[in-house]
Amino acid sequence: MGNWLLILTICAAAVQSCVAVDRGNFKTCDQNAFCKRQRATQPGNSPWEILLDSLNSTISSLQVQVISSRSQARLQLQLIALADSTLHFELDEVNPIKLRYRAQESLSGSPQLSSLKITEQSSDSISLSFGGTGKAILLVKPFRLDVYDGDQLVISVNARGLLNFEHQRVRKSKLWEAMSTVAQTVGSVGSSLPGKAYSWVLQWLPWSSEAGRNEEPSSEPAEEEMKAEAETKHPDEKPVEEEEEPGLWEETFKSHVDSKPYGPTSVGVDISFPGSRHVYGIPEHADTFALKQTKNGDPYRLYNTDVFEYELYNPMALYGAVPFMMAKRQQGTVGIFWNNAAETYVDIEESSSGSVVSSLMNLVSGGGNEPHQQTHWFSESGIIDLYIMIGPTPKDVVRQYGSLTGKTPLPQRFALGYHQCRWNYNDQEDVHSVNKGFDLHDIPYDVLWLDIEHTDNKKYFTWDPVKFPDPLEMVHNLTANGRKLVTIVDPHMKRDSSYFFHEHCEQNDFYVKDKSGKIYEGWCWPGSASYPDFFNPAVRDYWASRFALDKYEGTSLDVYTWNDMNEPSVFNGPEVTMPKDCLHYGGYEHRDVHNMYGMMVVEGTIRGQLMRSDYKLRPFVLSRSFFAGSQRFGAVWTGDNIADWEHLAIAVPMLLSLSVSGIPFCGADVGGFFNNPNTELLTRWYQAGAFQPFFRGHAHLHTKRREPWLFDEQTNKIIKASIKKRYTYLPYWYTLFYEHEKTAVPPMRPLWMEYPQDGETFSMDNQYLLGDSILVHPVVRSGEQEVSVYFPGVDTLWYEIETFRVYEAPGYQTIPVAIEKIPIFQRGGTIVPKKERARRASSLMTKDPYTFIVTLDKQGKAQGRLYIDDGQSLEYQKGSYITLELNMEGHTLSSKVTNQGAFETPESIDKIVIVGLSRAPSSIVDNTGRILEYRYDATSQALVLRKPNFSVSNEWSVNLKM
Repeated sequence: MGNWLLILTICAAAVQSCVAVDRGNFKTCDQNAFCKRQRATQPGNSPWEILLDSLNSTISSLQVQVISSRSQARLQLQLIALADSTLHFELDEVNPIKLRYRAQESLSGSPQLSSLKITEQSSDSISLSFGGTGKAILLVKPFRLDVYDGDQLVISVNARGLLNFEHQRVRKSKLWEAMSTVAQTVGSVGSSLPGKAYSWVLQWLPWSSEAGRNEEPSSEPAEEEMKAEAETKHPDEKPVEEEEEPGLWEETFKSHVDSKPYGPTSVGVDISFPGSRHVYGIPEHADTFALKQTKNGDPYRLYNTDVFEYELYNPMALYGAVPFMMAKRQQGTVGIFWNNAAETYVDIEESSSGSVVSSLMNLVSGGGNEPHQQTHWFSESGIIDLYIMIGPTPKDVVRQYGSLTGKTPLPQRFALGYHQCRWNYNDQEDVHSVNKGFDLHDIPYDVLWLDIEHTDNKKYFTWDPVKFPDPLEMVHNLTANGRKLVTIVDPHMKRDSSYFFHEHCEQNDFYVKDKSGKIYEGWCWPGSASYPDFFNPAVRDYWASRFALDKYEGTSLDVYTWNDMNEPSVFNGPEVTMPKDCLHYGGYEHRDVHNMYGMMVVEGTIRGQLMRSDYKLRPFVLSRSFFAGSQRFGAVWTGDNIADWEHLAIAVPMLLSLSVSGIPFCGADVGGFFNNPNTELLTRWYQAGAFQPFFRGHAHLHTKRREPWLFDEQTNKIIKASIKKRYTYLPYWYTLFYEHEKTAVPPMRPLWMEYPQDGETFSMDNQYLLGDSILVHPVVRSGEQEVSVYFPGVDTLWYEIETFRVYEAPGYQTIPVAIEKIPIFQRGGTIVPKKERARRASSLMTKDPYTFIVTLDKQGKAQGRLYIDDGQSLEYQKGSYITLELNMEGHTLSSKVTNQGAFETPESIDKIVIVGLSRAPSSIVDNTGRILEYRYDATSQALVLRKPNFSVSNEWSVNLKM
């Protein structure tokens, strides 16, 4: 067995190192029974209608039943008004055999309720108001929900009539067989049991017995009364003939059989966005930012999977799933959150003239049939749990979504610096050598990472005793230079009786079970492995406890965590993950919770880091798998990308999709994980990565070493300059992440987030904004000598950050791109804080002075912000920080302290650069009357004040005498 284990592990590693994705390992829609059934639902003939006599309402909600005229199946509809112009739409079975899973873990807490008023009611419709300008109309027959922002129709649910809700059921033959068995055990009464006795057994048997779920129905005479009562409880029981349709009770993919004890349980409905020509979100896909039409191919799939060397520009699922979508129209933006953790598909189709929604728009507005986006959402199990956010601006929508699922807490400052990673740094001496190399070549970095080879035979929370005999000494050598260490901790636990974690899980029943109730065993890096059931609170508690410094030996408070392979990845499982019929805490199947598994791993890790510091230090965790709400726990990256130009280019739309979907702390492996980049590609990747949120160089085990000093002199010089430039902008990055925690607006954002009415930006994904001040256009093609940059904003000025050459918006400009630079611009009218002394780690820059770059708009004005705290603790949440509001107007630059708290700092302002002055001032005087020295450059129209020596803790001003 040991030899086979070794062979399988080696083969898995070899496959990941040299073969592109094998699409045959992953399902298409045609290979997925529920996808085929849902997609086959025909539009325009919806059988669902509202039962008005079941209507109930409260101050914030409405409940009513919806019935199918075909099967008489009933659903419970609930509409709940939430604060901040959000409407919660929920559809569930009236009497399910077993309660369906509700993905409540995605939410950051109980949403705040608002008022929902019935404003008008008739036999045809119910009109409602919510959230100020929010209105909704429930159409009775066929059932439809139309949502308005004021008089503008913005979202329509089931307008195309694609609602399809598959009720749980019990195979009739199995039910009869099990009941007969029960009857025999209580005295061989057989079929003479009265109907009420059958009914009593019926209530309990389906979920308390695995007896006979796979045989065809039998026809016993005494079954008729039982059938009648069963159909009263579950009125949508399908005809016996339908049970012969493939995929209803079990499904086979390759050699894997997926049993379905409750039959088909998928849910789906269409959601249309009138007036919207573009939709965004639903990460993670290696595709364009503005999502494409899927009518002639597969839908976008959301199913967390380990897809190495993934293909580009297709709807295949990747490592994470966020079922959130924004729809953009010229005059507004809306969003929806489909809160379902099961496998999910989304079809996107542009409406045709004469469609139901186009006709409705025409009726409401009196205008023509404008094309708009129609989407169709369907999940394998769970309920329809939909949150509708009516905006109306992009920033409103991300705030509304952030209030539901949470924001990313402000990370420690070091996490925004440069991270150096490889699979794997070989041993302690290798770690020491790499750390020393950065210092010898004067290249800053903050974190060194260790992959799976640092462990004792792939047993996590341990160290290889030969390669890493004294890990704590190694950690101290790093942290003495102001740096941190990250170690990988994956959720596949080696099945080894000498491994403490495995033994504890076995003894305490902490592992996920297979469909028969036995501990599930799969294959991953350690060989035979089992998977902790992180949906069990006791498991997360135990996992968290293992990060304590006396439990995770060899670590300190400066060691942080990388949760990889947490989709979960299972080398011998269906689609390289866990079988869907595995069982979790609470009796739910893995199919119900799959997309949330990775997030629950990280929740335990975050808590462990908080506990070990007695809740004093902010945690840092990087996760490959994620779901809606994962942003509350840390950073993610785009997985196993490839060292080629296309993968460099796709990073921008992938990171934009994550950013607008609530996950702002995101990045792509610089240089590409697989293969070996040439020096031009590596250079361009460092230049781009330095202006993206999570900045990490990473490479595969079988690639050449890539530490920046290993290349030619020019490449080394440019990479060093790119990393140093990142460090000079850390104050700006840090301020943006603080503002994200307050507002939910991501640091990296599409141009249309700041310019929502500029249609030229709606499909743009080759450039982006950092905050509202910095415009970035990475160079993503080999040999490129110039690029066309679009400058947004009416009568707006954009200044190149090094030369201060000015460009006027709106419009395109051709910008030369020599190898040593990429186009980066600061908007006129902004003030950006920097620290221009890039030391070897961010922690060593704490007391360094600030530089303010002031770029004036056409009116000679500018505004900016600066946030300062201790960079590591949770004290900022208690108000211990400083915020500055900076303002330039009427030739006076001033700083106002808007929050002082209990925080003190010796930091000062060392330099102020004011750009856009047509002439030099005659003198400059501060608020104390002191005359300041300055230098003015007529070519760049830049004025430099050196050594004004203002304290950031005090308010000050300077006046330019013109």
